[in-house]
Amino acid sequence: MQECTSRELLIYTIARLLNGVRHVAVGMSSPMPAAGAMLLRALDRKEGREPVQVSLLRSVKHNRFTGGSEELFDCAAQGRIDAFFLGGGQIDGRGNVNLVGAGTYPSTEVRWPGSYGSAYLYFLVPRVILFREEHSPRVLVEKVDFISAPGTSQPDIYRKGGPHALLTNAALFSFDAGPGRFRLESVHPGFTAHDVGDMTGFSYENPDCATATPPPDTDMLRLMRGQIRDELSETYPQFAQAMPGLT
Repeated sequence: MQECTSRELLIYTIARLLNGVRHVAVGMSSPMPAAGAMLLRALDRKEGREPVQVSLLRSVKHNRFTGGSEELFDCAAQGRIDAFFLGGGQIDGRGNVNLVGAGTYPSTEVRWPGSYGSAYLYFLVPRVILFREEHSPRVLVEKVDFISAPGTSQPDIYRKGGPHALLTNAALFSFDAGPGRFRLESVHPGFTAHDVGDMTGFSYENPDCATATPPPDTDMLRLMRGQIRDELSETYPQFAQAMPGLT
């Protein structure tokens, strides 16, 4: 069987980051987080554990919600969602996310889709994974141009949610809410810690990290290229078609 692709490495890493959660929700246009959640669910079933509940907002088959985003927000407020994913046009070293645009607000030169419920979910969901496939200084900036969702809050502000990790195509970071800083946990194959430093616009702990992100084994690849690929095709047919299949 051919070696894992970079996207399969990310899917496997997402499944590892979700380990132990009871309910994970995945928003629109998020095929890799969706695949990672499905992979964890398949592993739970295979190993005899209660399977994680996966709610994909774009799916009919893999979504128990009947009220769309409204029901998602209600569940988050009731403490019934353990993990969620956020991306952003910009993410800074304090875990702040910008979904509005680049430049001086309100006359931003580049506009993005908007904040929607990002700040709300960032405060309520305990394990928010920041996911952005592109790892570059234009995305991972020292300070975002606009804060759509703040990574940290003052001690007197009630907040049970926040950034748990940051995953990109080059590396995996954890986040420590105390000092409000990221820590480099592992570097993906094909990159070095020096590469990650050059590609990141903010400072972080453990910059000389020598740990390589573990790849999926043959059994995991077989599961991704068979069952997970098939399940993903209902919601993301083009993405699933582009994934390697069983040979």
